Amino acid sequence: MSMYMIKKTVYALADIFRTFRLTASPKLMMTLLVKNEEEMLEENLRFHKAMGVDGFIVTDNNSTDRTPAIIEKYRQMGWIKEVIRETATDYEQKAWVDRMIWIAKTRYGADWIINADADELWYAPSENLKTELGHTHANVLRCEMRSLYPEEDKPFWQWTQAVRYVPDQERYGLSPYSLFERQNKKVIHRAAGYVQISMGNHKVAMFPRRTEESGIRVYHYNIRGKRQFMEKMINGGRQLEQHKGRHGGRHWRYFYRLYKEGRLEEEYDRVIGARALSRLKADGYVYEDDTVCRYFKGKGL
Repeated sequence: MSMYMIKKTVYALADIFRTFRLTASPKLMMTLLVKNEEEMLEENLRFHKAMGVDGFIVTDNNSTDRTPAIIEKYRQMGWIKEVIRETATDYEQKAWVDRMIWIAKTRYGADWIINADADELWYAPSENLKTELGHTHANVLRCEMRSLYPEEDKPFWQWTQAVRYVPDQERYGLSPYSLFERQNKKVIHRAAGYVQISMGNHKVAMFPRRTEESGIRVYHYNIRGKRQFMEKMINGGRQLEQHKGRHGGRHWRYFYRLYKEGRLEEEYDRVIGARALSRLKADGYVYEDDTVCRYFKGKGL
């Protein structure tokens, strides 16, 4: 075990008496790892601030669009508490997120931490994430992921069609890594007792650990049109080729191989089920969910 892991385990042991206690008004921090997210970042910050997030810690990994300017705007407003300019060209996501969690815990006194991507909106049925967090003795909450179907003629927050997992992808001619693949739940966790986050933020090691299912839902806008899809998979694939570990990012590796073979663009229709959309709707795999759209309109975001 490295000295860093020993240090974190010692901290977890020191936290043991407050690991499961109720916190009526917890301090909630969100970490964001971003790269070229000008299309969603500003709305993401406004949405989560309205939903009860107290502050953000952001790692910007070599963005070349307006992302740095958006980050600076909200840093000056006091919403973003700390910015890390990560210039590495590999993809050490787990290490970069872990670094932000440690900062949220030790510098900013976070009680709870959400580790998010810019294409995720974490929605609480009470419309306040702190309400959900303030009524649990658990230190890990598992949250449903719900992907939205891309409607390229509208801003993402106006999309009103969600998708369900399709067990028989071949029946609809879908890609093995389509929008309709199974979505693994994501976790929110306390700062007290934190040890290690997993790749993709789907699991977290805590000491000790008490997990509950949560009503909080993660609305996922992972595909926002062909251009965004192509850029994301090409950039992600290049980074993962340099990643020293071979676990994680299987879909990026798959799509990057198709890109190098000149077949990525034609795969996009299979990813979103474009040719089978009417059947997917008729069979209930695409359905109406206007939760986020109503929230943005109601809050004037």
